[in-house]
Amino acid sequence: MGSYAVFLRGINVGGINIKMADLRDALKDSGFADATTLLASGNVVLSSSLGAAGVKRECEKCLRKAFGYEAWVVVVPAGRVAELVDACPYPEDDKSTHTYITFSSDTAVLDELEAAAAAIDGQDQKRLGPEALAWLAPAGGTLDSPFSKISSKTRFKAATTTRNLRTLIKVREAAAALAAAS
Repeated sequence: MGSYAVFLRGINVGGINIKMADLRDALKDSGFADATTLLASGNVVLSSSLGAAGVKRECEKCLRKAFGYEAWVVVVPAGRVAELVDACPYPEDDKSTHTYITFSSDTAVLDELEAAAAAIDGQDQKRLGPEALAWLAPAGGTLDSPFSKISSKTRFKAATTTRNLRTLIKVREAAAALAAAS
């Protein structure tokens, strides 16, 4: 049985509103008995014997059925989330910048995003692995940053999602607590 972080793409923005209690209940009803939600931005930790691909498939099916929208998730083994957080070279909190990690379930998509970021003058980024790219955005200007505008394009929607490093630290801690309780 493995522990996983499940990151939902595009909820509680753009008209897709899901209460975390409802999300947790739907996942539990779909067989993820220990599903735990964090914050209101679609972060879940859970354990499963399905493996990451199976968790992705079942979570997307659950979300589509329970909430009626074209759901996409990125699933990362909990231990890998911890490694990626630890490998991030940027600060957890800084007055002038925010640190983000974009996750992808498709390495080719992340390769394309990495190349796009490299072409942006002054964009600070670091590839953390085949599934993750860390990057910086100016405080107060994340959504207006050139990389954010690129990564939010429709063609990346099904395979990527982005989280603030502070959120990922909370996910790492929740996943460690889940593993310790198992």
